Amino acid sequence: MTLQRYKILAFLTCLGMFVVLIAGVLVTNTGSQAGCGTDWPLCNGKFIPAYTLESLVEYSHRVISGGVGLLVGATFLVTLLWKPVKRKEPIAYASASLFFTFLQAALGAMAVVWPQSDAVLALHFGISLFAFTSTWLLYTYASRTASNKGQPASVAASGGAVSGRIPRSVYRFTVGVLIYCYGVVYLGAYIRHTGSGGACAGWPLCNGDVIPEMTHSVSIAFAHRLAALLLLIVVVALVFFVRRQTGAGSEPSKIAGYALWLVCFQVLSGGLLSVTIGDHNVYVFTGLLHTIIISALFSVICLLALRARHLSAK
Repeated sequence: MTLQRYKILAFLTCLGMFVVLIAGVLVTNTGSQAGCGTDWPLCNGKFIPAYTLESLVEYSHRVISGGVGLLVGATFLVTLLWKPVKRKEPIAYASASLFFTFLQAALGAMAVVWPQSDAVLALHFGISLFAFTSTWLLYTYASRTASNKGQPASVAASGGAVSGRIPRSVYRFTVGVLIYCYGVVYLGAYIRHTGSGGACAGWPLCNGDVIPEMTHSVSIAFAHRLAALLLLIVVVALVFFVRRQTGAGSEPSKIAGYALWLVCFQVLSGGLLSVTIGDHNVYVFTGLLHTIIISALFSVICLLALRARHLSAK
């Protein structure tokens, strides 16, 4: 195994987990959760189910998840046993991806066999997001390590260029933003499972009002909009804080800049969801776009937190 081949393996694992994440969202957006009845791992008692859209979407998700689970397991073993990978960082990422992959599979199976509340079902996306982020962090580590091959050992071993020490406050601030971002993600997943997305008509106002009349569904949708707006504000504050503490050209500042772009796109994609919610065929794809952007945003903030921790410990 060479560094380049390991990088390719990490990329394929990350790509596979991304497909699993998207397939799970498709299951929810198309209402295919019950496409295979209450049978697992079979679909309506059959190895090859009858052809319906719901069973096809749900069973495809299961097959993809199973195949990617094997790939995640293989990547974990390679990371654990491969001699050049001596640092704890990649082993931690590979271990986390394996743990969260099996956890999401277990939660998915339980959701099929035993009916779960919407609050519990919303956790499934969060677990999938952790699994994807873990594989993406492993790929970014492999990319940094491969690009620094041939440089001094202290540089190559760290998976990134040696930089001056940065304040610990950058790490603490970023972790706070990361936790809040996960809360926004969970609330969005909860809206999907409760079907509350259409409770706030129009955008950016909710039902034409700055503060709408609160019913159960409207309060959930409106809370998510306020939470998304606050996420935009805290990410902007994070960008300015990181630049002031580490310099505009530093690695943490560049990562924070990516987070700023992504949170802006996320807010706009939320508006696009509101505009297209009346057309189910289009809404499926705008929902996927919304999911892709928030997944990327969460992963980038997680990377920023980890790099800030590493650089503050030098």
